[in-house]
Order: sequence, then structure tokens, then C-alpha cells
Amino acid sequence: MKIIYAEVVTIGDEILYGHITDTNSKWISEELDKIGIKTIRKSSVGDQKKEILNILDESLQRADIVLITGGLGPTKDDITKKTLAEYFNDELVINPHAEEFVRNFFEKRGRPFTELNRQQAAIPSKCTYLHNATGTAPGMWFDYNGKVIVSMPGVPLEMKYLINNEVIARLKSKFELPEIVHKIVRTIGLGESFLAERIESWEDNLPEHIKLAYLPSFGEVKLRLTGIGENRTNIEAQIEAEINKLVPLIEEHIYSFENDEIEKSIGNILNETKSTLGVAESCTGGYLSHLLTSIPGSSSYFMGGVVSYSNQAKMDVLKVKQETLTKFGAVSEPTVIEMAEGVLNLMKTTYGIATSGIAGPDGGTEDKPVGTVWLAVTNGKQTLTKKLSLGKIRIVNIEYSAKAALNFLRILTKGK
Repeated sequence: MKIIYAEVVTIGDEILYGHITDTNSKWISEELDKIGIKTIRKSSVGDQKKEILNILDESLQRADIVLITGGLGPTKDDITKKTLAEYFNDELVINPHAEEFVRNFFEKRGRPFTELNRQQAAIPSKCTYLHNATGTAPGMWFDYNGKVIVSMPGVPLEMKYLINNEVIARLKSKFELPEIVHKIVRTIGLGESFLAERIESWEDNLPEHIKLAYLPSFGEVKLRLTGIGENRTNIEAQIEAEINKLVPLIEEHIYSFENDEIEKSIGNILNETKSTLGVAESCTGGYLSHLLTSIPGSSSYFMGGVVSYSNQAKMDVLKVKQETLTKFGAVSEPTVIEMAEGVLNLMKTTYGIATSGIAGPDGGTEDKPVGTVWLAVTNGKQTLTKKLSLGKIRIVNIEYSAKAALNFLRILTKGK
């Protein structure tokens, strides 16, 4: 079955200047994926006729469908309609359905219906009118040499209405669409290149219609398997069979087969085992607690945290011994052990986590350079520790350390 490709084009100087964030193209791509249309490229151009004409030419060479948002307002800088009319050697005409809707739109709000408002109903004569019930700018559908061009407002509410109520059904009718199935395998604690080496043979033997993508982030790599075919049930079964071959190769690094972050996965483990958790943070400065409490329902297992940034706080609140700090320093294995045990006793929890390190960008020494982090997790009977040697970017060190600490807890709870 032929794969149908789409390109999403956003129009507007405000996007290129960075004055607004383009959320439209991401959302559109997700909706297209649901019906088996593959987005091949996303492009942004300014409110310039030449650039719009050029991107239309380029997009139609690459894609079967071009979805455009933006540039449909009533002001002079909104030139998309006029440019589309020129591109298709057409002229703008007042669409009676659009005019009636726009007139009622303003009259119901007690506002005058001006000629400028009326021009919102002007669309190229060769296009199909797409009704926009949420605003005054209609959508426009063009059939062109077996391909489709759709122009929609840039306002997300209006664009989403048109996609959901006008565009999707027409695309399904126009094209014979394949099924696209994604499955996520979330891994942690193994870098992308090392992961790729570990699973190289498995990856090389994937069926032609199943593709693998590596999606790395702080301390994690998502493996996304994508299958394309005619029968969704068959594709899902084939992907599941491949995952069953993958798991033995990296089982100790897999923490989820869903799109859950590690903090959600940890929450599930703690809930399932009716366990509780307290955290003692130094270098992560509360970020670890933030991750844990970002999950709805975390109050059932997260009892609290201590941000013991100073040595005095470590001693007064967590009962870290002064001689430990004097002999080994705040960033050391003995200190994080006592921090983890201290918060476990303070919060009366099943598990305790501690972090202490030098986040940077300064503060390091020859023995303990910036990026040195110690982690500890304990259940009161067994304590695990780990030293991280990271870089000099503060926010990266903080976020990586927090994720690594959660994974370390996962290892202790699972014994893997």
C-alpha cells in the first residue's frame, strides 16, 4: 500500500521572530499519524508572497497533502488567500455561505459588519469552502493534480476545529490510507551509542515494514518501533513479537512499554508494592521532589523531601554526622548514605533517596570537579550508592542526577 505523505506549512512573521510558539504543526502531525498519514516535513515561512509561492512548489514535489496554517486574517499583512489565488491562477470571490456566517457572527455580538469583515468571506473560486464555526476566517480545500492543499487559520482553536470537523473526513475519503502503529520501549541508564551496539543485530533483522527510532533525553533513550501496513492487528502482533526478541538483550534497562516518564513508572511501582518514599536533596535543589509530585496521586507514596543545601541543614535535619562532613565532605559516598538513612528515619518511609554533588558551573576542585554527583538509595536494610561524573552545564547536571536517582531506586525495588 502506498504511503501518503503530508507537509505542514506555518505562515507568519511572528513565528519566525519567535514572538509566538508554533504548536500547530506538532498537533497536526499527531492527528495525521492517527489516520495513517506520514508527515514528511514541517516548514515555516514569513508573510512574503515569494516565500509562500516557493514553499508551495517545494511542498507539492515532496508530499501528497500540504496543510497550511496562518495568514488568513483581515489585515493587509495576511496575504495567504491572495497568494493562493495567484498560485492557482484564480481570483477571490465572496462565498455566500461564508458571508452569511461572518455577517451573523458580528451581528450576534452587536458589532458592525464592515466591508473589511465581508472580505473575510472572499476565497479563491476554485477551492472548496470549509466551514469554520469558531472564527471568521474560512478554511480552503484545493484539489490539484491528484494532491490536496488545505489552508486554515493559524489560531489553534480554529485550526483544530477545521481539522476535526472538515479535513480528516475528507482526507480519509480522498486517499486509501495505511495503518501506522507505534510502540514505545523506554530505557534508562544506557547511552544511545551503547544501546545501539547492544541491539545492533536485532535492529538489522527487523522486518522491512517496521522501523526503529532512537529518541534520547537526559539519561534515557526511548526506542520507538513504527509499523506500516494494511491490517492494524497484524502490525501490532508483529511489533510485539519483535519486542519480545528485544527484551532479553536490555531487560535491566527497560522501565516502561508506554509513554510514561520514569517518575510515573516509579509511582506505579510504589503504589503496587504499597511502599513510601522520602528524598534528601542537595545538588538537585528540589527538582527530584518536583518530578515525583508532578504525578497525580503521588501523595499516596511520596511522604516528603528535605532540600539540605547547607552542611548545617544536613546535620540538623538529616542527622548527618559532623565528622563525616569534615572527613569526607558534602559530596561523598559516606555523606549521601547518611542523608538517605536520615530522610528514611525522618519520614518513616520504605525507601530513602539522597543526592549531593557539584552542579556547576563553578565550585569544583581537582579532586571533585564540577559534575561530580553522589547518589544513594536505601530501604533501611540495603543501601546502594553511585558516583556520577557529568559535565559543566548546571541544569543538565540537575535533571540528569534526578532521573538517575529515580532509576537507582527502580533498581533497588526491582532487584535489577
